[in-house]
Formats: sequence, C-alpha cells, structure tokens
Amino acid sequence: MRPLPQQAQATRGLLGALLSALVLMGTLVTAAAPARAADTTICEQFGSTTIQNRYVVQNNRWGTSAEQCVTATDSGFRLSRADGSVPTNGAPKSYPSVFYGCHYTNCSPGTNLPARISGISAAPSSISYGYVSNAVYNASYDIWLDPTPRTDGVNRTEIMIWFNRVGSIQPIGSPVGTATVGGRSWEVWSGSNGSNDVLSFVAPSAISSWSFDVMDFVRHTVSRGLATNDWYLTSIQAGFEPWQNGAGLAVNSFSASVQTGGGNPGNPGTPTACRVTYGTNVWSGGFTADVTVANTGSAAVENWQLAFTLPSGQRITQAWNASVTPSSGAVTASGQGYNARIAAGGSQTFGFQGTYSGTFVKPSAFTLNGTACATA
Repeated sequence: MRPLPQQAQATRGLLGALLSALVLMGTLVTAAAPARAADTTICEQFGSTTIQNRYVVQNNRWGTSAEQCVTATDSGFRLSRADGSVPTNGAPKSYPSVFYGCHYTNCSPGTNLPARISGISAAPSSISYGYVSNAVYNASYDIWLDPTPRTDGVNRTEIMIWFNRVGSIQPIGSPVGTATVGGRSWEVWSGSNGSNDVLSFVAPSAISSWSFDVMDFVRHTVSRGLATNDWYLTSIQAGFEPWQNGAGLAVNSFSASVQTGGGNPGNPGTPTACRVTYGTNVWSGGFTADVTVANTGSAAVENWQLAFTLPSGQRITQAWNASVTPSSGAVTASGQGYNARIAAGGSQTFGFQGTYSGTFVKPSAFTLNGTACATA
C-alpha cells in the first residue's frame, strides 16, 4: 500500500480522535431508518390502491353523490370522510372495503383467486374493526361465489357476515333461523337483491376482531343449496356499509389467504385422506343410513364436514351425531362439538333417517372438507 502524505496522515488522525470523542459522549449519529410510507387518501368514486403489495383498498361509493374518502394505512383503512345519508329501508350508500381476490376486473396482487371450492382446503382470515357511534352502518365481511371463475361483474351468491350493526337496518331478505358457524352462533337471513342471492350471518352482539376460516361459511352456504363445490370463490372482502355518516370507521387490520390443492383445515398443508362406509336399512318408503368417516391420513381432521348428494326422491327427516343440512339434494354433515375431530387413523360415525320415492340407491361420492374420499 502506498503511504499517505504526512498532511493526510495528520488529517486522518484528527478525524479518528473526533470520532472517538463522539462515541464516548454517546452522540454518534447513525443512518436514519427508512421513512414509513405515508397513508394514501382516495376520494374518487371507485378509486383504489394496494397495501402490503397483497390487498386492495377501495372507496366503492356507489349509492350516493355525496363526498366519501378512504385513507389506506399499512394494515387496513379508515373512512376519513363520509358525507350524506340514504333511507335506512333501502340500500346503503357505499361499501368502502379492503379485499383479496378479484372485484370488477380489479384483482389484488399475486392472488390465487378465483379458485374452485372443492380444491380449497382452508382460507384463514383475520379482521380487526374500529367502530363509531354517531352513524348508521354495518360492519360487513363479504365472500363472493360464482359458478364460473369470473373476475368481472356480479357473482351469483354473496355471503355477508355482519360483525356489527348500528341503527334500524337489516340484511336483504328475511330471517330463516340460526346457525353455528366457526364456533359462533348467528342469525341467518336469506334473500336476493335482484342480481344475486345473498346469505347473511348476523352476530347477536358486536364483534371487534376475529380470526377464522372463510371456508366454514362457504361450506355452510353450499349445504343450503346456494352454491356447489364446483363453484368458485372469487373474493374475500371486509369493510362497512354506511347509510348515514360513517367518518372514523376503520378496518384496523385485515389478512386473508387461500390454501388450494386439497388438505386439512385443522392442519394447513397436510393432505386429508379418508374412507366412507355407508350402511343402510331400507323398507318401503323409508330408510336409515349409518355413515362412518375414517381418517386414513397422517394428521387429525378438525371440524370435519362430509359433503354428498342424496339421490332424487330422498329426504332426511332426522339425524344423530351430526348436523345434516339441507334435508335433500347436496347435503353436508358436520361434526358436533363433542365429535368434531377425527384423529389420524380414527373415525366418526353418524346416522340419519329418511324417506324416498321410486327406487332406492345410495350416494355415489363423498368429500371430506373438500377432498374426495374412497368408499368401502
């Protein structure tokens, strides 16, 4: 190495001494951390932006000409302006929301939706809401299903989960009973808005945050005949439907993913393997069925659901050790709290009684949590 000139050596020595002094005094200045990305405010009627390079935040003001703005954050959004109001006996004024999947040709970055329902093993999602009291609105989590893998226009079936509602508003259609889905009890409404079917699950009291499997609601919807396992999940959305005001409402955080290829929702990524034994006792006009679902895989199956189609003319009148809905056509048997788990190498048995007309035949195919089973 070429020696430094005497003047340069002296300068280097002086700088070294100064640096040492700064360290000793604890005043050494380090490089500044990268600045946090600024929040993005959108006031365009159908304007949108992406967050985390994974989700789309949309203003989606479709029912009013009054000003509305959403401010996208790192993890969600807040409704920063929400002028105007519409009658509470009609449709809301907008649906500011964040979504994963495809909505009117707008697809979130890297999404694997649309995806066929039968090929989805789990769709874990997490949501945290921020509420206000000086508005009329619902906190609505939307799941969209269609017979085709469409990425534009209106889908055939909309699943709505009402996490909260404030004011004299109600879902589309009329109440059709209650159901336990995802371990929670819901009031269920069913109807149509003229362009698509709507199945709504209304929480009895406000839910601020929850982590759950979207497929629990999809499978329940299939069991009610509003979709089939050959249909497609196209998008998963979370936001608000305001009727009056709404500024300050927020999705504090949102996450969603879809696991495809068949699998075990209780153990994501673990393949489900199963065998079904379907024993019957038949008499003129009636029958009983004893069904054993065996887990032949290497991991436990949690919250098992067995889907199959009853042949034409058959109708279930009562069931035991499982909830079986609806009573005819494409049905789904779901384990109860005490038998919702099938251990690896284990099995669960349930049964039902029914009526039939014509010639009695057995179902020809079964799927456990979306994966086809062998038959014994």
